[in-house]
Amino acid sequence: MTRTPRHARLFAILIAATVALAACGGDSDSTTDAATGDTEAAGSITVYSGRSEELVAPIIDEFTAATGIDVELRAGDSGEMAALLLTEGDASPADVFFSQDAGALGAVEDAGLFAPLPDATLDLVDPAYRSTQGNWIATSGRMRVLVYNPDLVADADLPATIDDLLDPAWKGKIGFAPTNASWQSFVTALRVLRGDDGARTWLEGFAANEPVAYEKNGVVRDAVNSGEVSVGLVNHYYLYEKILAEGADAVVAKNHYFKNQDPGSLVNVAGVGILASSDNATAAQALVDFLLSADGQTYFAEKTFEYPVASGVTPFADLPTIEEVNPPAIDLADLKSIEATQELLSSVGLLTK
Repeated sequence: MTRTPRHARLFAILIAATVALAACGGDSDSTTDAATGDTEAAGSITVYSGRSEELVAPIIDEFTAATGIDVELRAGDSGEMAALLLTEGDASPADVFFSQDAGALGAVEDAGLFAPLPDATLDLVDPAYRSTQGNWIATSGRMRVLVYNPDLVADADLPATIDDLLDPAWKGKIGFAPTNASWQSFVTALRVLRGDDGARTWLEGFAANEPVAYEKNGVVRDAVNSGEVSVGLVNHYYLYEKILAEGADAVVAKNHYFKNQDPGSLVNVAGVGILASSDNATAAQALVDFLLSADGQTYFAEKTFEYPVASGVTPFADLPTIEEVNPPAIDLADLKSIEATQELLSSVGLLTK
């Protein structure tokens, strides 16, 4: 099959962005705009990361090269890292919690373990993407989408809302990753937006359509691309990762964006908070500001294909703007009730404990 010109253009943009990012990585001036010029910022810090080491190690290495501050990175699942922080309390060796999602940040904040961030840092990001209490801040955003196979689904037949996925015509054709944190955050957002009863009603209809469960978002994407299922609920950037890794000719799948505040276009964030018990709060603050600097935001935009959250850096060229999609308005701190979400998913048969 001949791939669309759009896929070819995407691949060219992806390659160009990666090359450009690599080229600027060795520029000694590339981090001069990060708030790391404080001569007191030195020594080392420990970061508990809910983001994979493979994903964040390059930007952490850039930070160390720019500041001389060593970082011990301890990576794992965001929920597991949050639970560890709650267990360790003030005795934790962590200086910074770098979470994959806002829910885990909210749980740590509720336990009173974060120190307030300075206004100068908070003001870098839209209030929608930071703690209302000022204790954590987003570093990048990702949007939920429906990845689809155009050989199996015509554009005219794509669902306008997540409720359209409850139509029996989609029975057995939808892929999802029930244990994935981003899926569970979506369901948590559904609970916040529609109440537990409304969320249960949607989930029961979804379960009745016999969606196909996969272990991870990337596997869902691959199943859609191969035609194993017609559509899948994932995050937007998985498509771009596949195009970069395999080339445009290998990728059939496309992203479909739910619009007009539909819950299916939830924007969740990765973010950071500084532990109140940190032994090196100055260096920890330097890392937070570096991640929000032009260099940090460019890394997330061009290397991980996420939405930058600080002003001055534009999203990856092919992404619709957040304003175009118009996702649902939600206090991201409300996504912390993951345990209740898991219980609901189990009760409707969509999650096996």
